[in-house]
Amino acid sequence: MDPIVSYHHLRSQCVDDKNCVFAVEKSFNGPPEPIHVIKYTSSLGDRLECELDRCKSNAQFANRIGILRFDCEHIQSLQFCPCATESEGCLSESTLDVLVENFWFSQQRKEDLLKKQQVATTNDAPLSVLLTVGGTETTFHVSVFEPNTTSFSGVGRVIVTHDNKANTWHCPCIDGKFTCTHKATAKWHLFEKMPDMFETANSPEEDFMCDDAEDIGAIPDDEVAERMIKYLISHKKIPADLPEILVTSSRDAKALSGFPKHLIPSETECTECGQNTLGDPQLISATAKILTFSGLVTGISTYRKTCLNCDMVYRYQDWQDGVHNFDDHLLLSIHLCLALRNALQTHTSVSRIIQVIELTERENFPNKDRILQAYLSFEGLTDHDYLYACDSCGYHPAVVVMGLHNEGVFSLPVSDIPNPPQNYNGEVNAHSFWEAVTMEVISHGLYPPGCKNPFVVEPTYHNWSPWIGPQTRRSDILLNTESEKVRMPDLSCGVEKYLTEEQLADEVLNLKLPEIKKLCKKCGIDSRGSKMDLVLRLRDKMDYTATYNKVFKKVRGASGGWAVITCPCGVIYSVKFNLRAESPSDFADLLLSWKIFPNITVYDNARGLVSHINKRCPEDTPFAIHEGTLLDHTVENIRQAAERKLKVNLPWLKRKKQPEDAGGHPVTGSAEHYCLSDVFHQSSNKHKSDVLRHIEIVPELAEALSSEFVEQLFADMSKNNYFLNRLTPSAHMFLQRNILHNYNVRKNTRAKEYI
Repeated sequence: MDPIVSYHHLRSQCVDDKNCVFAVEKSFNGPPEPIHVIKYTSSLGDRLECELDRCKSNAQFANRIGILRFDCEHIQSLQFCPCATESEGCLSESTLDVLVENFWFSQQRKEDLLKKQQVATTNDAPLSVLLTVGGTETTFHVSVFEPNTTSFSGVGRVIVTHDNKANTWHCPCIDGKFTCTHKATAKWHLFEKMPDMFETANSPEEDFMCDDAEDIGAIPDDEVAERMIKYLISHKKIPADLPEILVTSSRDAKALSGFPKHLIPSETECTECGQNTLGDPQLISATAKILTFSGLVTGISTYRKTCLNCDMVYRYQDWQDGVHNFDDHLLLSIHLCLALRNALQTHTSVSRIIQVIELTERENFPNKDRILQAYLSFEGLTDHDYLYACDSCGYHPAVVVMGLHNEGVFSLPVSDIPNPPQNYNGEVNAHSFWEAVTMEVISHGLYPPGCKNPFVVEPTYHNWSPWIGPQTRRSDILLNTESEKVRMPDLSCGVEKYLTEEQLADEVLNLKLPEIKKLCKKCGIDSRGSKMDLVLRLRDKMDYTATYNKVFKKVRGASGGWAVITCPCGVIYSVKFNLRAESPSDFADLLLSWKIFPNITVYDNARGLVSHINKRCPEDTPFAIHEGTLLDHTVENIRQAAERKLKVNLPWLKRKKQPEDAGGHPVTGSAEHYCLSDVFHQSSNKHKSDVLRHIEIVPELAEALSSEFVEQLFADMSKNNYFLNRLTPSAHMFLQRNILHNYNVRKNTRAKEYI
């Protein structure tokens, strides 16, 4: 590359002088496109960042080989950047009113834009800036403020492009045919600064593709949307086991032209207000598409009907035709939905399957994230029982194994989680919570991307429920005491940390040296020395809760993985999606929510779990005998156990105890409860008495039980992390619960085949 000099450099422009954000031409050749860069220098440190992936990779490589400062051609060109001009100030609300009056924006969009301008002002940043670099006579670029750091706005701004000749708008955050807040901001800016550009527009709906404007496909209000969703859930459920003939006809319908061309709701009377006759069908779209495993079926017309008395809206949602309607524009064949379900069971994401179909059929499908939402809505309407039980062990297994999939996380700044109400007692209604999550995945078909969706379930301590099978749990009211984690743990109580220092140190080793150095500085630890030196220093300091939490957040992301309880057959009975780092309290929440407490609980931090439950339930603890160990903590018992000479028989594990103990388990007849650990986690046992928890001491367990299958489950499920961990928290929970349900169904089916 030629050197950057006064007569050979990329044109640039200062966008935000307070935050040192610039726009620079992307390249010397090719289309004149701008990109964002940051160049901030001070005595406290420099920040040099280019949003181009190629430049990021080069900077990272330079850092790895010891080059402390790498300036790409975009950053180098800033030395010839003209001086910043005075800010044009805020955009006018009166201009926004004109856009609302002409139906280019809705009132809700206006409110959102004004709020965003206020946020930009608070951050001392301009909401929008018309760029003078990278444009043409008919192409305009607007730099728009974006406070959230995402894959498309790493420097706090995005560039919206408007082609005035083709009358198109492009934003990196969304598919071209949909609108978003960034596009709306750019329209507001250009309408105020260059109103003549808009005089030739024929109609706002056609030219601006504004999904805010009222049209025949829009839902009147949130109340109607809620009624529609609840109606779909109660009246339009898809059977979990679909007829084979339906699946076959759905598979072959594209080749045989078997799909109906006009999809009209089958309802004739309103079910909401006393059987009033519905109005005539109204056309929603004449260009809807059905996605199949063999390509697209186009030219589909979708309709809706409205009750003239109560305004209830009915849309086409009849699975019997082999079609699942997502949003009246995008539909999936039932066969494709089942193919996507099976693909997820083999750790293949929806986007990869769609890519395969596109390459095979040489067709372009709609936005893949939108297709994923369509598939999730299919699963939301499918009548799964989510029983979460083993056909062999029944609803109340006597022996359970517990574990945590610590890599199954979703992005969530813990600081964003609001504190629970003062009267929160650690209980949450599982039925209501999971119904709300289901309503959210269905609602995405009623609200276009970019529109505010009131059904989104945000993570909170007081409304975040585990899932336990309906026959296994005590009631719909389950326990979730994660809000207690906000308080400093009492390290003097004998309860071990939810993740040991050794385990966390092992994960720190997977980080790169620069990341470990930054982590050391953040924790106030000397950052000089080798990688192992730094890890050992961090480990020594992890006894301090503040250091521990910082390290955990770095290696684990924001959420704390998901915890499961399984039976010895490997079928999952309970799953809990942690907002914060795992602790014994998470498993205590699950166990204490069960209708019947198991006799044997296997967990890698058995002593910590027992200590927690004994402290939590001092008058009615299940581990009243020997603190959950197999025998009393005598020196002789500990010695024999350490020498592997100790055996404790529990015959009721093989044959029900007669006579049964009072309050005994229905399977074993015993009221005894033990909390044990197996050979895979004995190295984390620190107390001498922990040897009395080893399952090999019990002959009835030694050969038949191991937590190895739980580790295999997590290794298997980690293959899904590449697509699950990028989902929103609620979508992550919904899809993971669904995948685990199908995993259980497969387990039970295979077990029956061997009988």
